[in-house]
Amino acid sequence: MKKLLISLSFILWLTAPLLNPALAAESTAAANEPFDQGVALLSQGNYTAAAEKFTEALRLDPDLPEAYLNRGLARMKLDEPVEAVGDFDKALELVPNSHEALYNRALAYSKGGVYDKALEDYTQALKSAPTDWQILYNRGNTYLDLGKNKEALTDYQRALKLHPQAPEILHNRGLAHLNLGQARDALRDADAALKLNANFARAYFVRAQALEKLDQKYEAMAAYRQFLKIASPEKDRDLMQQALEKLKKLEGK
Repeated sequence: MKKLLISLSFILWLTAPLLNPALAAESTAAANEPFDQGVALLSQGNYTAAAEKFTEALRLDPDLPEAYLNRGLARMKLDEPVEAVGDFDKALELVPNSHEALYNRALAYSKGGVYDKALEDYTQALKSAPTDWQILYNRGNTYLDLGKNKEALTDYQRALKLHPQAPEILHNRGLAHLNLGQARDALRDADAALKLNANFARAYFVRAQALEKLDQKYEAMAAYRQFLKIASPEKDRDLMQQALEKLKKLEGK
């Protein structure tokens, strides 16, 4: 059976930062104020202003690893993965082998398409944090985008053991199963994801693909229609176009 090619845009990534308060060094009193302001701005979604505040803090205290980490996160949100990698590099110079910095640098590498280095960082981070499901999940995503579906399945299975109530992991494992021609397993994952979140649009798309592979035409059409009903035109535009094309093809059979 021909394998499906899953674009990175269809994989659901979890990009929540890993930050540990214990990582913070003693900062100067002068750097505290702009740093705290940057944290507040970052939480409010004002990423440009947050990055500026962290830069101000670093001018006052250039050895503040948490300022580099948070500025890197702001730059990730600003779609500046190369600059973010530079910040995480500096954090690692100050706190070698920090799994928080390694994890976030891996996310930046993944966003920039540098998948080999992302895998190296995820793997190194897991040595210090072997039970962190986010690291396993996102390494699985990188494997999935590289077409290494068996490796992705292994990471998703480990992540689910640690965090079984995560529909995103089930969704992406379903994509890996589809790539491997395992439509029934993909259908089970999609249904399990929908049991956790009945409004998870992309799980309906995976469900529809699996049903189509299983020659369950009318059930597949119903799943595609439900996907189109609740999908986000902004986030799911490409998938919505695919669903419309799939429906047209199935209706013509």
